[in-house]
Amino acid sequence: EPEPVFVSVKTFAPATVANLGPGFDFLGCAVDGLGDHVTLRVDPSVRAGEISISEITKLSTNPLRNCAGIAAIATMKMLGIRSVGLSLDLHKGLPLGSGLGSSAASAAAAAVAVNEIFGRKLGNDQLVLAGLESEAKVSGYHADNIAPAIMGGFVLIRNYEPLDLKPLRFPSDKDLFFVLVSPEFEAPTKKMRAALPTEIPMVHHVWNSSQAAALVAAVLEGDAVMLGKALSSDKIVEPTRAPLIPGMEAVKKAALEAGAFGCTISGAGPTAVAVIDSEEKGQVIGEKMVEAFLKVGHLKSVASVKKLDKVGARLV
Repeated sequence: EPEPVFVSVKTFAPATVANLGPGFDFLGCAVDGLGDHVTLRVDPSVRAGEISISEITKLSTNPLRNCAGIAAIATMKMLGIRSVGLSLDLHKGLPLGSGLGSSAASAAAAAVAVNEIFGRKLGNDQLVLAGLESEAKVSGYHADNIAPAIMGGFVLIRNYEPLDLKPLRFPSDKDLFFVLVSPEFEAPTKKMRAALPTEIPMVHHVWNSSQAAALVAAVLEGDAVMLGKALSSDKIVEPTRAPLIPGMEAVKKAALEAGAFGCTISGAGPTAVAVIDSEEKGQVIGEKMVEAFLKVGHLKSVASVKKLDKVGARLV
């Protein structure tokens, strides 16, 4: 059982964009500047081997019913912690049910905090497994949010049994920006998953497979234009989910007409994500998307333009 190397730590985990169009449940990436913070302390008043959530907003303080708590407990079990109790504060920087990996950010920040306080004994794959325990109880057993939240950048989930994660490195000399437009609308993951078809035509399977392959190639080559085209080309998931988000189809059309390389739903929604290679162009695209949400969907929304987060969850 490792000894604590810190009395307290503060960690940050970024927002994530999952699916990326045709990469449903197996592709995701982290975005810079948005995310959750966790402060974790060795606390003699907490029973050894357990965790207490001392500060949180809008969520359960029961660690067995909270994303951060579940991931923290799973990490403690992996480390074999039996003689130390911990208390955790979670500061949400992400809205719930936004399609930006809110639950994954909480889980990632908590798992990394526990790992850091005990001397960083676990690797990324183990931390992702700890986060997956949390995700499974909240939105399903899929790692396309939790893996990039912990590892940063783009991540391909090749397999779950056993877990096999493949980081995809976007070239550092190429520019990529995400235009994120979040409307005042709730799209619960469970509801959005329930809308998915149980069977798909072979022609759509072949099409989506080719687009997902093109997406991976675009990431590795730093080709933002091809990345956008592939991201926009999902024929299975987006067509069933977009009608459930008021104005989404018009928002996508507005983004493309304003010059975006591509646009789709971020995760389960309702956030729309567009890609471009310039921050200035991104601001203009964001304005047009906000207008479309208001005009067609009658929803107020907020736009932001963010870079790729290449670091993932980290000690602050």
